[in-house]
Amino acid sequence: MTNAETAPDDAKPRAPLARSAMTIALALAGLAALLYAGAVALLAFQQRDFIYQPSGPALTPAEAGLSEAERIRIRTRDGETLVAWFRPAAEGRGLMLYFHGNAGSLAGRAQRFAQMTQRGDGLLAVEYRGYPGSTGAPSEEGLLRDADAALSEAISRGHEPGRIVLVGESLGAAVALDLATRRPVAGVVLESAFLSMRDMAARLFPWAPVGLLLRDAWRSDQRIARLRAPLLQLHGLNDEVVPMKSGEALFALAREPKTWRVAALSGHQALEEAMPQVLDFVEARATAR
Repeated sequence: MTNAETAPDDAKPRAPLARSAMTIALALAGLAALLYAGAVALLAFQQRDFIYQPSGPALTPAEAGLSEAERIRIRTRDGETLVAWFRPAAEGRGLMLYFHGNAGSLAGRAQRFAQMTQRGDGLLAVEYRGYPGSTGAPSEEGLLRDADAALSEAISRGHEPGRIVLVGESLGAAVALDLATRRPVAGVVLESAFLSMRDMAARLFPWAPVGLLLRDAWRSDQRIARLRAPLLQLHGLNDEVVPMKSGEALFALAREPKTWRVAALSGHQALEEAMPQVLDFVEARATAR
């Protein structure tokens, strides 16, 4: 009897079954690759929607509860028109030029602005392009142009650079930092600042090649060494958006004079808890002697 004649009948289908399993595995791998490519493409296409999240109504300061301020409009060099809130400084006081975070609008920060101006310091808070009331669409290049236009507006209204302190919140901290490395100001306050958008995106999307996809890198880690103005940096101990270690790493790259302040009871919004230190910093740097 031959070997073929003695082999059990159930051994014959094994090769077709193995080929079928391999085909299924390859199909699943192809589907997974297709889904991954689709997710990466969607992230690349919609990345600015993740970064910039304008929302809320375009209210006047009075409508939002800040009756001491007025709404003005600022024209940028590339032709956009920005809404801004302006409250002039009392005699001898400095001006805070404020850049808010990536979400919301000026209206949602009216109470904060009231606290910031309680000692008579002036305020100019700009609404970025593409945010409520302002024209255009947001991008890193665009927001940096907005910052330039806002500082020029403050100076045109009689505030000398040596009497202006930049205040930046989260993404606005990256805006303020870049501006302060290019133009003279009295000081800079950074709240909940991050190292870079690449660092933030890598933490949120560890599965994606964010370094290759990002159009707006926001490299504060590369810019801060050029900062010459005095720095006050604030971070909430319980910040759930920007880990405090990111802020600490950025602060370590800054030159003196610099001051680090931890808001032990705060999350991503640390300014209110540290308000006395912020106002003392503004008074020391921007108030006339």
